[in-house]
Amino acid sequence: MTKVKLNDAYPNIEIDLGMGNVLRKGETKDIPESYELKQAIELGHVEVAKETKKWDGKNAKKGSEIWVFAEQRNNKISRVVLELLGAARALSEKLSVNVAAVILCEKDNGLSNELIAYGADKVYLAEDARLKDYQTDVYTKAISDLVSEHKPQIVIYGATHIGRDLAPRISQRISTGLTADCTCLDIDEDDLLVQTKPAFGGNIMAQIKCKTKPQMSTVRPGVMKMLPNHKKRKGSVVKIRLEIAQSKTKVIDIIKSAKKRVNLEESGIIISGGRGLCEKKNFEMIEKFASLIGAEVGASRAVVDEGWIKEDHQVGQTGKTVRPKLYIACGISGAIQHRAGMQNSEMIIAINKDPNAMIFQIADYGIVGDVKEVIPALIKAIEGE
Repeated sequence: MTKVKLNDAYPNIEIDLGMGNVLRKGETKDIPESYELKQAIELGHVEVAKETKKWDGKNAKKGSEIWVFAEQRNNKISRVVLELLGAARALSEKLSVNVAAVILCEKDNGLSNELIAYGADKVYLAEDARLKDYQTDVYTKAISDLVSEHKPQIVIYGATHIGRDLAPRISQRISTGLTADCTCLDIDEDDLLVQTKPAFGGNIMAQIKCKTKPQMSTVRPGVMKMLPNHKKRKGSVVKIRLEIAQSKTKVIDIIKSAKKRVNLEESGIIISGGRGLCEKKNFEMIEKFASLIGAEVGASRAVVDEGWIKEDHQVGQTGKTVRPKLYIACGISGAIQHRAGMQNSEMIIAINKDPNAMIFQIADYGIVGDVKEVIPALIKAIEGE
């Protein structure tokens, strides 16, 4: 018997290992030796599970922490930060270290307590009026100085506009590596961070390790699972004083875009359209269906490339990664690039006229039919209620 688990980069939610043994994502099982198992290990679809003793949170290794940069805007923690705290907790159990969040803000106003409630053991807090709004040079120097002083083992940032601007600057300043746009983080047998990200246009999933410390990553919003909010959770807050130099730039005003922002990462329901819609005007029925049930509209890469819908609606390896409560795939075949961006949804409903479409492999429910007939029927049923 071999104890194995499904590789996070494997595109499907389960794999048949022969003799009636099916392994699903998130499971670790003892599987009897078989040709299918041997082949799956050789191809990297499954991996032999490392025997680890669950850490009880006590006797953490000194001088070694996992840090999460706690991005805030208008004194509100970005959702991706809370997702990263969940990922950091899973990594910390394998390394027997604590999780710390680093936040720069004008006033705390309960932000530290929120970070602790979502998984931080410690919060490094810097308060100053000059830290209210993000400024590249100020934040870069502040975080770089803190990293050099406290020497965390790992530092994780959200792959947001701010994270993508800040992380590479810190990486260069402290002379360490950075892996951008990760979709999975794990720890190997040498206690190194294994960072998985799409490569070559999303056609493969690359696994990257960095031997310099700290190991740094930016992680896509919507990829990691956020832990429940435990308001009674205990943690410590370390107030830090920073030498804040005068910024070379001055924020005069922040003007929000008048354009409606597509917020797929935080949506509870997403309805996505693909080539099965046949032409651009048929996206109107997807938009109408979405408005009736309070959903956001997503899309496959193929239709974005065709210009049927804007790029910020794209779901997949080269688009956005989402995990809504309900994902409805309309006329989407289910290529690996698309599945990688939505396969962790709580429930997936697929509508496709091809009964052999790959999307049905990961769907909880499937409707075999022409999406141009099924969607209008659903709209009619809803409006008739």
